[in-house]
Amino acid sequence: MHIHHHRSLYGEKMASRPGLLTDWPWTPLGSFKYLVLAPLVIDSIYSYAIIRDHEKLLVMALMVWRIVHSQVWISFSRYQTAKGTKRIVDKSIEFDQVDRERTWDDQIIFNTLIAYLTKVYMIGTDHTLPFWRLDGLVLVALLHAGPVEFIYYWFHRALHHHFLYSRYHSHHHSSIVSEPITSVVHPFAEHIAYTLILLTPLITTLVCGTISVVSIALYITYVDFMNNLGHCNFELIPKSFFSLFPPLKFLCYTPSFHSLHHTQFRTNYSLFMPMYDYIYGTNDKCSDSLYETSLGQDEEKPDAIYLTHLTSLDSIYHLRLGFASLSSHPLSSRCYLFLMRPFTIILSFILSFLSFRSFAFERNRFRDLTLHSHLVPKFSSHFKSQQQKESINKMIETAILEAEKKGVRVMSLGLLNQASFITMYKELNGYGEMYVRKHPKLKIRIVDGSSLAAQVVVHSIPVGTREVLFRGQITKVARAIVTSLCQNGVKVMVLREEEHCMLARFLSGHCKENLVLTTNYYPMIWLVGDRISKEEQKRAAKGTRFLPFSQFPPTQLRKDCFYHTTPAMIIPDTAENIDSCENWLGRRVMSAWRVGGIVHALEGWDEHECGLDVPMVSPHGVWEAALRNGFQPLVLPSLETNNSL
Repeated sequence: MHIHHHRSLYGEKMASRPGLLTDWPWTPLGSFKYLVLAPLVIDSIYSYAIIRDHEKLLVMALMVWRIVHSQVWISFSRYQTAKGTKRIVDKSIEFDQVDRERTWDDQIIFNTLIAYLTKVYMIGTDHTLPFWRLDGLVLVALLHAGPVEFIYYWFHRALHHHFLYSRYHSHHHSSIVSEPITSVVHPFAEHIAYTLILLTPLITTLVCGTISVVSIALYITYVDFMNNLGHCNFELIPKSFFSLFPPLKFLCYTPSFHSLHHTQFRTNYSLFMPMYDYIYGTNDKCSDSLYETSLGQDEEKPDAIYLTHLTSLDSIYHLRLGFASLSSHPLSSRCYLFLMRPFTIILSFILSFLSFRSFAFERNRFRDLTLHSHLVPKFSSHFKSQQQKESINKMIETAILEAEKKGVRVMSLGLLNQASFITMYKELNGYGEMYVRKHPKLKIRIVDGSSLAAQVVVHSIPVGTREVLFRGQITKVARAIVTSLCQNGVKVMVLREEEHCMLARFLSGHCKENLVLTTNYYPMIWLVGDRISKEEQKRAAKGTRFLPFSQFPPTQLRKDCFYHTTPAMIIPDTAENIDSCENWLGRRVMSAWRVGGIVHALEGWDEHECGLDVPMVSPHGVWEAALRNGFQPLVLPSLETNNSL
């Protein structure tokens, strides 16, 4: 059973009224905020090169470590909650929370500035900190357990007073379902106070002369670790941890303990040590029961699975398990990703050659339907390699059979997991048909989504269009689109003779008359697939509308033309836990192939939709079912579409 918590009346009624010093000083810089650290980086390198002062470089290294540490927690937490294992709060995260929490690294920038100024003006270049001192480490631990935890407890309670809560702390509590980075999303003024409190052990040991490099690094890592732990929304501390030494219950909180603070607001105020909540009677009575219930949460069984894969190298970071700031926007290149390319190559090698099975990375809800998205850890380039064919097919087949054992109703094949081109039909899996033939008793239904994808393109064509130009690889979707248009009296112009011959084989009677080979006439509507050349795009007239029928968008070369997105639909408002974008698509937009699998599961259809020569589920019936379930067409601005086709 999933655990649901309800927002208290106190949390509902509180409205944020930004107080003094709410915004961070570098907020106007946006994505360029790290430029404030550029002088520090330059000075660190210069100091090391001239006087071998390595401690400034250590400050920079600690900053990088903190970012990496937090990112590991983000990825791990999102992976665990996608599976449903030991999940605490079963509510959704949406884009507004992701946007609000994009400032999670502001506190790292701020702390780095503080550490650097301390090194320059308090420690100086003439004095070098010792690497290790046991007495300093013990003093840091005692000061944290005593003054820091005590002061934080009462400061935190004060923040929940109406005056401070409405002006500052309500920003943090806007996130009912927490993620690791939720822990550090606070207004600037609040962070100043936290910094003063948490620096107490380090400043004290500095004044006493017992500070060391190890005590600084360990204490900051401890604070980050516990912050991320308390906000990760899945329980990971085993019962044996407390069984070995029961008093640990008062010295170390659990994710479920702090989760209750975010859902109940008036309990569990402690920083990391619950003892002060027990001393002052503010511990939530449900803490122990929620802890045990969360630990007992088994991996969730989805109703449907969407199986996709990586596209470009940078798509690793765009994935929901990657950078939250990137996954919440359509896939695009960023300059800093180019600088990370060596690390990206190493990471891609680990993913694609050392991973042998697909894994869950996202979980969505559509009314009573639970949809999981699974990733085949291969890139688009691997699908074009004969050497990778066997391993890819094995991964997909394993994913299908594992889903079958779990009782999943529908497996939807996305991107190249279904083999896109008719010329590749027998080279991969034949739009999933290979698995159905190999395992004829499959109860799970395999869906390639082609029926809906074709209908999305057809219904994206402007009203009154009597002729279109076709250019691209002949796919199952392309064949369905051309057939539908020709049957409805729309002339389809084809640029290449081989494409004309292939398409003509699928038409009969008067429909063939509407398929026309041309070399010098270009209508204003182009249906484009993969491998359309730059030269062909240049032939288009000004104002031409390019409508892709492929899963991959064409390169947008023409500034004087309109480019539609790849076949996709806007998802209904009732869809939950939507906090990332699907590749190059916008927010709350899903590819038609993915939607096709969802509709198949919602409607409870009992047949497969896979294979090139297998008749598709009634194309118009799929379109109507999608609309009936709340999915909406995605059209170009001010462009009426032909819904009569």
